[in-house]
Amino acid sequence: MTKVAVVFHSGYGHTLRMAQSVAEGAGAELVAIDADGNVSDAGWATLGAADAIIFGSPTYMGSVSWQFKKFADASSKPWFGQAWKDKVFAGFTNSASMNGDKHSTLHYLFTLAMQHSGVWVGTGMMPSNAKAAQRNDVNYVGSSAGAMAQTPSDAAPDEMLAGDLETARLFGKRVAQVAAQFKA
Repeated sequence: MTKVAVVFHSGYGHTLRMAQSVAEGAGAELVAIDADGNVSDAGWATLGAADAIIFGSPTYMGSVSWQFKKFADASSKPWFGQAWKDKVFAGFTNSASMNGDKHSTLHYLFTLAMQHSGVWVGTGMMPSNAKAAQRNDVNYVGSSAGAMAQTPSDAAPDEMLAGDLETARLFGKRVAQVAAQFKA
């Protein structure tokens, strides 16, 4: 069986909702980065045992949260021994603005995966970009590099759009399928 881990930081609960959807699609275990930027020893063990690691962070000021960055810096320990080499990686993010510079966050996550000698998986989804498209369609934000969601700054996590959460779920499913192909 393919093991998938979703390691994420969520400042206000929106990225947590997205992580839960990704994990649902992937059949993955959640590894939370706490408010101080730490991951438990059990979380590190889960990441070490995973065939695929999916990174998640809100986009703050055009990049990952400082808590995610602290985790990334701490991942230099497995990096030094190439412990995550050839694992499948992917990433997702949420911000309040439609653009919100989310692509900068995904690029950061991609670079981190490449430093770990991993294999990156994009969404594999066509964007919902026709005139008939509705904001609640799958991949309405139109990302290929990783899953993106947009949640207004004054919206509670339970107000996230079903289309963004379904995009996250389908993305998780794709990552798990690709990881299974690599494991075979």
